[in-house]
Amino acid sequence: MANTNYSYVPYQVVENNSQNLRAILFRYLRNWPWFIFSAGLAVIGAYIYLLFQPPIYRIQASLLVKDEKKGINQDNLLKEFDIFAPKKVVENEIEILRSYTLMDKVASHLQLNVGYSKETMFGNREIFEESPVRLIIEEPKSAIYKQELELTFPSASSVKINDQTYPLNQSITTPYGRLRIFTKKTVSNATEKVLIQVYPQTEVVSGYVKSLKAEPTSKSSTVIALSIEDAVPARGEAILNQLINEYNQAAIEDKNLMAANTLKFIEERLKLISGELATVEKDVELYKSAQGITDLSTQAETFLKTAQTNDAQLNQVDIQLGALQDLEKYVKTQSNSGNKGIAPATLGLSDPVLLGLVSKLSELELQREQLARTTSEQNPMLLGLISQIASTKTNIIDNVQTMKNMLTSSREQYLATNTKLESMIRTIPSKERNLLNISRQQAIKNNLYTYLLQKREETAVSFASTISDSRTIDAARSTDKPVKPIKRMYYLLFGLIGLFIPIAVMGGRDAINNRILRRTDVEQNTQVPILGEIVKSKKLEPIVISPRSHSVISEQIRTLRTNLQFLRSDPNQSQVLLFTSSISGEGKSFISLNLGASLSLVGRSTVILEMDLRKPKLHKSLSMAPGIGISNYLIGEASIDQILQPVPNQ
Repeated sequence: MANTNYSYVPYQVVENNSQNLRAILFRYLRNWPWFIFSAGLAVIGAYIYLLFQPPIYRIQASLLVKDEKKGINQDNLLKEFDIFAPKKVVENEIEILRSYTLMDKVASHLQLNVGYSKETMFGNREIFEESPVRLIIEEPKSAIYKQELELTFPSASSVKINDQTYPLNQSITTPYGRLRIFTKKTVSNATEKVLIQVYPQTEVVSGYVKSLKAEPTSKSSTVIALSIEDAVPARGEAILNQLINEYNQAAIEDKNLMAANTLKFIEERLKLISGELATVEKDVELYKSAQGITDLSTQAETFLKTAQTNDAQLNQVDIQLGALQDLEKYVKTQSNSGNKGIAPATLGLSDPVLLGLVSKLSELELQREQLARTTSEQNPMLLGLISQIASTKTNIIDNVQTMKNMLTSSREQYLATNTKLESMIRTIPSKERNLLNISRQQAIKNNLYTYLLQKREETAVSFASTISDSRTIDAARSTDKPVKPIKRMYYLLFGLIGLFIPIAVMGGRDAINNRILRRTDVEQNTQVPILGEIVKSKKLEPIVISPRSHSVISEQIRTLRTNLQFLRSDPNQSQVLLFTSSISGEGKSFISLNLGASLSLVGRSTVILEMDLRKPKLHKSLSMAPGIGISNYLIGEASIDQILQPVPNQ
């Protein structure tokens, strides 16, 4: 066999991303039992975790608020007396419901700062109404907020608090302060242990305010939906129901406070006005008795009515005189140039002759203006109209002067009558005027007293009929199933974690592994050409290839044999291959035997040299007896023909 040096052209087979992704997926799929095992353990872990998580329920209630802004009418028969009802806005009422003050009243009434629980196989579970005892904190110490109280009942009349025995239903002094433990039902040494945790009031109130949700059911609705989440449904229902009660009570108290203040003010004013009215009535009585007055007001009223009638007639005359002056001024200042001014008003004038002249003047002025627009100033018709206008104005001035003289005479008569009436009124004794002043004060006080009596009755009726401006639509009720924890979410989360653990383990192992395991390791770090890949054979036979073999490893060996042909620089010369590795057991003997067998099957003369002088294996794999070998040839003790041995048929 001739030795030939070959010139290899280095190349690298680069796979696309889809092939790399497929290889990664296939690699993970080969380890599917580990994924199933890990996901199963994670789901079991989720189930155990959920057993120790207390279920949380959602409690809901709905409240109708009478919001004037959104058109909720009040059908109360006493609506007219509801003078202290302010207009409510849903947004403001939501803030009131979520206020710290209301929740503080709820927490104090229900004693929410004291939590009761019992031990179960899955941890402590809170109880509310089921607790056999109730803790009253009279004078707490700081230690009560830092340590949980463990209550057991040695007998029906005693309780043991953290290994200290105290009597029940009595005020007791403990390291946690002065307490009182009442029994809600009969207890005995068989009663289950109760665990009590006391929280600061501010912390409890702030927590419930934060968890409380209040929102309108829609933009146009005045119904407020209240909801809260709690581990004890009965406690959540009690919180919402008590919150609604406190809200309604606060609204009623606010109305009653306004009504009470108003009633107090009216009563004080009634006492004052009653005293003043009695004094004025006494003054009237004394004045009439002293002056001997019976009824002088009738005459004074007659005089006043006559004076009023005369004043009205005098005013009518003044109006007519003013109208006549305006008319006279209009007629005198109106030129004949065609400029038409605004005709004066004839208010108060009833003389038909004068009114007819004024109307005729207006018509003539209109005709002249129309004719002047279409004809010249020398037109006979225009000149005739001008002459008629001048004549009409003269008649109007004469008529106006006559009427002015008549009205002036009437005005003087009315003025004389007024002077006479005023002198007659001044003749009324001053005592009558004094009596009128006193009577006026009496009427004022009497009207004010009547008004206050009416308002007092209205306020009293409103105070007695005060109701809240809200109505409970749905009382608090809890959901049948807990809303937290969401089991599906936890199972999904734990399942994903279970699937991620094998991936993380395999990825971590790959990250710290510095061995070459896959083809990509060679391609990424070297430029060595890869002629083929041979899978690990699970068979024990040293030669797996045969003429009729179509297994995966047989096809891979045939592919390797084909790719070797592309490395031949001269097909007529021999080809020498060296199989080597870093350590024993990596497949040198297996590959050389099967590749040699594959070459011989296609008629290629093949010689396999066993170069492992320390631990030769080929002769054992081929069931050949040991004899003269390569070491004898190297030291010159044998020739090539002597060391060549045919391979027996397998």
